[in-house]
Amino acid sequence: MHKPVMEVAIPQGSAEALTIAVEQLVRHVRLSATTGGLSSAASFVLSRLAREGPQRLTELARAEGVSQPNMSQLVNRLERAGLVRRTADHSDGRGVLVEVTDTGVEVFLRRRAERAQALQQLIDELSEQERHAVAVALPALARAIQDRQPRP
Repeated sequence: MHKPVMEVAIPQGSAEALTIAVEQLVRHVRLSATTGGLSSAASFVLSRLAREGPQRLTELARAEGVSQPNMSQLVNRLERAGLVRRTADHSDGRGVLVEVTDTGVEVFLRRRAERAQALQQLIDELSEQERHAVAVALPALARAIQDRQPRP
């Protein structure tokens, strides 16, 4: 077992303690999704395309915070795996859109189900009071995130 590099007292219930808890939760749930053997970056792109629809390569790169050449390589790998395809952008004859395939949607849905199952297993280990707190807190935080998103 690894020893922490340095032990720092973090007040329980503080934003820092909650950040650590969220990081652990996200890591646990993210690593539970294994369908398709995708990297985190590939999973994020597939998820974005399945939820939001076709997008230009430049939009995907910007949204995921990577360079356009890196996104192009990632899309090439997803395309070879049959999870996405490139199509003509009918609004701009020169443009190309990346869209998820039926196989890609299947992989996305299975990965989401795996993550949901991992989260449910954790929730099942909580007391009734803790389950109620999670059921109230997580949707509230999701709403706060949604409220910060720019409106189209």
